[in-house]
Amino acid sequence: MTRKPTGPGTSPPLPSPKERRRLREARQLTEEQVATAVGVTPATVRAWETGRTSPRGRRRAAYAKVIGSAGPPTPPKATATNAETAPGTGAEKRAEAKTADSGTKSPKTRVDQETAADRKAPVGRETAVEEAGAGAPDRAPVPVPAPETVPETVPDTVSDPAPDPAPVTPPAPAGLTAAEAFDALYTHTAPGLVRQAYVLTGRRNLARESVERAFQLAWHRWPEVARDRDPAGWVRAAAYEYAMSPWNRVRRAHRRPDALPEEPGRRALLHALLEMPASYRRTLLLHDGVGLGLAETAAETEASTPATAGRLVNARATVAERLPELARCSSPAGQSVVLRERLGALALAERVPAPSSAPVVRTGGERRAQRWTRATVCFGVLLAGATAFTLNTAPTHYEQPIAPAARVAGVPPLAGPEKLTAQDLKLQKALRGELAHGPERLVPRIP
Repeated sequence: MTRKPTGPGTSPPLPSPKERRRLREARQLTEEQVATAVGVTPATVRAWETGRTSPRGRRRAAYAKVIGSAGPPTPPKATATNAETAPGTGAEKRAEAKTADSGTKSPKTRVDQETAADRKAPVGRETAVEEAGAGAPDRAPVPVPAPETVPETVPDTVSDPAPDPAPVTPPAPAGLTAAEAFDALYTHTAPGLVRQAYVLTGRRNLARESVERAFQLAWHRWPEVARDRDPAGWVRAAAYEYAMSPWNRVRRAHRRPDALPEEPGRRALLHALLEMPASYRRTLLLHDGVGLGLAETAAETEASTPATAGRLVNARATVAERLPELARCSSPAGQSVVLRERLGALALAERVPAPSSAPVVRTGGERRAQRWTRATVCFGVLLAGATAFTLNTAPTHYEQPIAPAARVAGVPPLAGPEKLTAQDLKLQKALRGELAHGPERLVPRIP
């Protein structure tokens, strides 16, 4: 059976990226629900809504059906925030009347209305997080983020578009304090991050310590983290950086990795991961374990996309030498599916220490910051005091020290030339008499 190519004529039209996000939020769908229905990752859906990429083929048709752009668009519900652009309001009627009067200005009026509708659309999870960082710390509308765990296997292609999921109401309340939002983020992401850090380092205690330090840093910079598009990704990057720090090799507690798993398959996989460089390990875990795209993996590892692709290929080749089932996969997509399953099984099967509670981590970070602040202030005061003492006690000009008087013995006093002895006088007389009458070699004869 020959598959017909999907051309531009058969692909359904898609609205602008802002309109895609507005349609998804109007149906009360999250990025994870749309990604599950279409058969992609949430990062891909986020890229479609920001305009970096666009779906193609069957995924384009499935995405258009899920957000409702294939048929007549679903108007957003009228609320107190978008009452000016709701159907039936006086502003819209005046705009329609103005459009009917002037036919040449109708496209501009329609674009202005769409822009206003996008501006007044109900805020989603990411906008609420931004308001949490910019608003007052008492009441910041921050919902609970999605759990950060190793995702399940995602198929490479979609045979039939999935049916539209039923609209669900977000479980998180609209208003949370900064501490409650941090506790919710920690509760949902810390266990998965500890398992990911263990796969990355092979050290259980270091994995828990790196996650707790990352969350302490996140609480210290909470306004920045709350405004971030992906707070869980921000914490994950900080935890990976701390776990892969070369200073951990100096510490006696984390100098050697823990014992490898007893199961042969997981033992071979973890041994292959620990043998490759840290950058290859991180790239493989983010792309094939967490499920990020190549561009998102390159951005998180701070590398170019070609360099990230090269690291991923080399890491897969290293793991394929120890896993026969991975070597039998001919396509990179098949290798990605197998690695995702094996990395997920390795992360979930091993026993890792449970992270501390969110209040303990939060208060621990605050105490650490207070100690460092006090130490810095004390050092500054000590340095200023030492400088002031030096300036007050140091001499203003140099004075050459005077050596004390001392008696010198054994050296004759300087009293002029000494008196010649009899031997000296005899020698002087001989030299004077023989100087002119000596050998010819001393006084040459001139003719």
